Amino acid sequence: MSHNTFGHLFRVTTWGESHGPALGCVVDGCPPGIRLTLGEIQSWMDKRKPGQSRFVTQRREDDIVKILSGVMFDDDGETMITTGTPISMLIENTDQRSKDYGEIARRYRPGHADFTYDLKYGIRDYRGGGRSSARETAARVAAGAVARKVLPDLVVRGALVQIGKHKINRENWDWAQVDQNPFFCPDQQMVPVWEEYLDSIRRAGSSIGAVVEVVADNVPAGLGAPIYSKLDQDIASLLMSINAVKGVEIGEGFASAELSGEENADEMRTGNDGTPLFLSNHAGGILGGISTGQPVVARFAIKPTSSILTERQSIDADGNNVEVRTKGRHDPCVGIRAVPIGEAMVACAIVDHYLRDRGQTGRLR
Repeated sequence: MSHNTFGHLFRVTTWGESHGPALGCVVDGCPPGIRLTLGEIQSWMDKRKPGQSRFVTQRREDDIVKILSGVMFDDDGETMITTGTPISMLIENTDQRSKDYGEIARRYRPGHADFTYDLKYGIRDYRGGGRSSARETAARVAAGAVARKVLPDLVVRGALVQIGKHKINRENWDWAQVDQNPFFCPDQQMVPVWEEYLDSIRRAGSSIGAVVEVVADNVPAGLGAPIYSKLDQDIASLLMSINAVKGVEIGEGFASAELSGEENADEMRTGNDGTPLFLSNHAGGILGGISTGQPVVARFAIKPTSSILTERQSIDADGNNVEVRTKGRHDPCVGIRAVPIGEAMVACAIVDHYLRDRGQTGRLR
């Protein structure tokens, strides 16, 4: 299987399966001299790890990161300094229950990649989905933690803005609330609504979709390129690569179809300090594929978790009609733990474009 790498100069290759002994990534292209600690990487991993509330899968993984190469320790014995060589990171799997998947070894779960993987490769890892499992995304979060250190002023934050039909009230948006509830929700008033709603979904053995919004602040202006290397193009590509993502939008996205030209245009003036000042940000911080210096705003829609307790019609590898009921431990709303994954993907895309821009123009933006 090829196509396990993304990025051009900041290149990330992930490896490993859901029920293998470990998974991880190799980050190639990270500049030398970047200072970071394991604790900084681990803090992002802890946001994504399973089992932290009743609203996510109860699989228990500590997701402890080990760095195997690409760094040297400073005199304090804690701070690591990147050497410019590939950074290899490993995350051990410690709570696999492969027996939960024995009944579907030859049955295709509706909505999953079982059928298409078997069709393409002639073999599939039925134990939790193998490479198609969202477990693989732990390595992406580790890579995103490294990316954030390359551009230290870059701030990438994500929030869950919709579960099912229940949307937040944007007038209540408060970033301080995101880490104060199990949903990464910026609207405190929506938390009890989601709690009651997801409890009912979970008790029914069902699942529901969600929408995540990611905002990147302090993005240098001028990143990206026209036509085939647009910043928003690559952000959309990386967000779409996340498991269960079925839609991506930048800025106003699909809502821009309802706006007039006068409403949608981000008018400009010269600020008091002589720099350009945008009066709105419908474009989501990107025009013509190039960053404007405004916050970069992206949203992605995640379908309901396909692993549910309700029997669904399907077929097996021999073409027989079967009924499939998925056992195991699964997220009733996979969108919750997708928040730190989306953050990591946006961070990696921006840093990759930052390094590409520096190589092409020779400027440090």
